[in-house]
Amino acid sequence: MSAVCFIVSGRVQGVFFRASTRHEAVRLGLHGHARNLTDGGVEVVAKGNDDALRELEQWLWEGPPAAKVTEVMRSEYDGEVREGFWVL
Repeated sequence: MSAVCFIVSGRVQGVFFRASTRHEAVRLGLHGHARNLTDGGVEVVAKGNDDALRELEQWLWEGPPAAKVTEVMRSEYDGEVREGFWVL
């Protein structure tokens, strides 16, 4: 299993982005978390199979209806990932 960190920029706070991301991640069988960043972005750490991670990345470009995503940066993540998917 791979783990990645996505940094999502744009109008992604105050639009249920983290909760919607959790719903999508759980549907895909991923573990990890989503949390707001002080710069207005959202960090999403996810661990699972590569196909599910690619599908999540595609979804992050859209997000929930009220979001306006301008960028999704992806990097490998080598930290610990908790079981389940958490909104922090």
